[in-house]
Amino acid sequence: MGSEGPPAVTIHVTGFKKFHGVAENPTETIVNNLKDYMKKRGLPKGVILGSCNVLETAGQGAALPLYQTLQSSLSRDANDASPARVIWVHFGVNSGATRFAIESQAVNEATFRCPDEMGWKPQKVPIIPADGGISRTRETSLPVEEITRSLAKMGYEVMTSDDAGRFVCNYVYYHSLRFAEQNGIKSLFVHVPLFFTIDEETQMQFAASLLEVLASYC
Repeated sequence: MGSEGPPAVTIHVTGFKKFHGVAENPTETIVNNLKDYMKKRGLPKGVILGSCNVLETAGQGAALPLYQTLQSSLSRDANDASPARVIWVHFGVNSGATRFAIESQAVNEATFRCPDEMGWKPQKVPIIPADGGISRTRETSLPVEEITRSLAKMGYEVMTSDDAGRFVCNYVYYHSLRFAEQNGIKSLFVHVPLFFTIDEETQMQFAASLLEVLASYC
């Protein structure tokens, strides 16, 4: 018998640990609890939840583990899914936000407003010097406007953003978008508010709904 329907979408997820001014990062909680949450809720049809990893909130300190994670999952996915059906979702916190933000792009610039968790505080430094100057951008190949509209219809306070900042979130997103382009996979960064602003249960529901929406657009 042949397989029914399109092949599964494999979605890998990352979050961050604490950093300056944010003692408890909601993305660490979301990513650490996502597999159990999805077991109870049930994964959307056609979705495989791959790795769930929490990165240090540090530019260079996160880059190496990020690449190791990306590479190791790519090897596993070769047996399970075509590259076109692999998505990396990176969650980061924006402590001043009141709603979720789907980030459309990253900029080749590291200008940290404060030192990261390893004490690095670059100013106007290219993230990937080989890519050129700090004005270079990389965009996700996923349809951010459509994804945002779908999530808004589900009742979430969500917006599209074209500015992921210049701190560690943007740093990781730029690396991931470059890796995605080189390997034929997809990458997306999502900023979430603090749990004080949008409670943990709602944020877990949002993460689950995001998996469902992404599967429909891959």
